[in-house]
Amino acid sequence: MVDEPMIPDYAGGCIANVVPALLGGGERPDWMPAAALDAERVVLLVLDGVGWEQLQARPSVAPTLHGLVGGPIHSVCPTTTSTALTSFTTGLPPGEHGVVGYRVAVDSSVLNVLRWSIDGRDARERVVPEKLQSRDTFCSQHPAIVTRTDFRSSGFTRAHLDGTRFNGYRVLSTLVVELQRLLAAHEPFVYAYYDGLDKVAHEYGLGEHYDAELSALDQLVANLLRVLPPDTALVVTADHGQVDVGDRVVELSPEVVPHVAMQSGEGRFRWLHARPGRHDALLAAASARHADTGWVVSRDQVVDEGWFGPVVTDAARALLGDVALVARDPVAYLDPDDTGPYVLIGRHGSLTSAEVLVPLLVGTT
Repeated sequence: MVDEPMIPDYAGGCIANVVPALLGGGERPDWMPAAALDAERVVLLVLDGVGWEQLQARPSVAPTLHGLVGGPIHSVCPTTTSTALTSFTTGLPPGEHGVVGYRVAVDSSVLNVLRWSIDGRDARERVVPEKLQSRDTFCSQHPAIVTRTDFRSSGFTRAHLDGTRFNGYRVLSTLVVELQRLLAAHEPFVYAYYDGLDKVAHEYGLGEHYDAELSALDQLVANLLRVLPPDTALVVTADHGQVDVGDRVVELSPEVVPHVAMQSGEGRFRWLHARPGRHDALLAAASARHADTGWVVSRDQVVDEGWFGPVVTDAARALLGDVALVARDPVAYLDPDDTGPYVLIGRHGSLTSAEVLVPLLVGTT
């Protein structure tokens, strides 16, 4: 059993510090392989959902990745794509860039950050992406990025990739073609993102489907290494790991429900928003009924202990709930309003090592 949450090391080997290490031109951190810092050009490839522990358990599935140089670093809190990718691109902890979850409370509504929607409707005018997340990206440089064509005009793209030069791909094979084209044009730094493994884990868990997709990603990395120009480093990392939850979904206790006005967050990092005057009662009831499966923490505790980084702006704090249910066991906490096209089996968001630790691996030509 996990005893304590793994609070990210925002001052050290953390995904929030990867881009500053590669583009900032400052100190050479010892957690970043020297091959990446010494290369003339860098491709930063973020593979959604490739946790360090899951990768280490599958050496025969991903031999190319296992042959690269590097080790584990930390994701951010919560260990969710919207928050983690924004930390990658801004070089900041979540408490500073303000994208503090997958579903965040905006006034009395809940914004789905990845879809940039409220109640299933486009929210790009109601919540302007560049205002919710206004910090510069990529150390104020304007690099070429490669991601799915479908993401081009999304609100989340505007929030975390503002100021970049967008290059889209539709299928996995053409991601390689786009990267090869940009490197042939002598781009010094390219950021690329692929989300397939996360989707597979969500729908199928960490079994044979997961292994098949991880094998395909390993082949992707092998293909990229074959076409890299001289003096170019391929840096492979991820936004978070995964936990196979299966059907272990926990409903809010009847003793907790009367104190809850609404929920935000996600299954493994569920924010409860208290009804007026019921904060203390909510915290007491949630602690009494749900501490057997998770860490029950107040917003003040989360902020004071640095879960979101050493600084939490007033704007970021306003998006948080009052009490968080943070899964310690392989469970998810139910919010009937947090639904999708299928039941999620693989999940993430919490601060277990399976979710926090991600690879930072480097291959060179």
